[in-house]
Amino acid sequence: MPNFPKLSEDTMRQRLALPSGKIRLIIDTDTHNEIDDQYAIAWALLSQDALEIEGVLAEPYSHQHHKEPLTKAYDALKADPNADLSDFLRKYQQSVKNMIANDINPHDLVFYPPDEGMELSYQEILKVYDLMEEDATGKVYRGSPGYLEAADIPLRTPAAEFIIERAMADNERPLYIAAIGCVTNIASAILMEPEIINRIVVLWTSSYPSHVKLSNVPSLNLVQDPHASRLLFDCGVPHVYLPGYYIGEQLKISLPDMERWVKGKGKIGDYLHHLYTHNPIYPMFGLNEQFGRTWVIWDIINIAWLLNPEWVPSHLVHSPILTQDLFYEQDDSRHLMREAYGINRDAIFRDFFTKLEKAP
Repeated sequence: MPNFPKLSEDTMRQRLALPSGKIRLIIDTDTHNEIDDQYAIAWALLSQDALEIEGVLAEPYSHQHHKEPLTKAYDALKADPNADLSDFLRKYQQSVKNMIANDINPHDLVFYPPDEGMELSYQEILKVYDLMEEDATGKVYRGSPGYLEAADIPLRTPAAEFIIERAMADNERPLYIAAIGCVTNIASAILMEPEIINRIVVLWTSSYPSHVKLSNVPSLNLVQDPHASRLLFDCGVPHVYLPGYYIGEQLKISLPDMERWVKGKGKIGDYLHHLYTHNPIYPMFGLNEQFGRTWVIWDIINIAWLLNPEWVPSHLVHSPILTQDLFYEQDDSRHLMREAYGINRDAIFRDFFTKLEKAP
């Protein structure tokens, strides 16, 4: 591992202070993975009075690790609805029951590899920019086609190089990076140029609060690239951790909300409504309709904290150890990070809906 710069506790506290003034921002996103990243990018583009968006970068993503257990559980339950599944397969049981009930066969589903996930995300970012009538020239970059294969070997990509270039471009104002996917691009940039630790603040939404004693394997953002995830907690970069489970998952929205507050609000509003009603990962859960359901718009938590930290209350804690089996361990001798412990769902969506009224 390289020798990472070590911020003093006073400097770390300054960097982790609540943001003020116009914020330099890069968004690092697996945009095509689901539907929430598009909301986050749109909200950020509608908030350029507060956010100076320097770039949007495509992250890899893949659900391929779900394919084998889903198909195994499906085959077992299709043959015998009362089959006794293993502990590992049992967590897929409800999704498979939904699939069988709704005539969805997981063998027919497409599970993109990470390089295709990154390219699809890159194209999706460009689509959001186009719908928002924003110029993407020099601002949207392809990221890693895969994940770190070792903790100390970066993947050199246009996205990682862009992070370094923008981080080193200003030694007065920190560069905030809103990570709303895995953190491969960011980890690679830190490994390539450790000095950027002195220039950036990383916001990342994933998994459980750091004090929770549960496996973090269910978090897609964390589990895809364990080396990159672990580096973010270990390297000493100023880190604002926004847990998805318990915190971000409160950002739920219903189809009636979409019909009333989003549909018809410019080209982007109609597209966000289309995404909600054609959710690309619904089939993986065996779902084919929205009746009585809500969906979590997870990733807007990053934009919410930047626009108004009171909407996502947080405090300083010691960065946990992310173990090899992806549990958190506490160690009060480690550096500080900021972690969210609550969220004001209504205030966040009210601001988003209000700004969407002005979408082109």
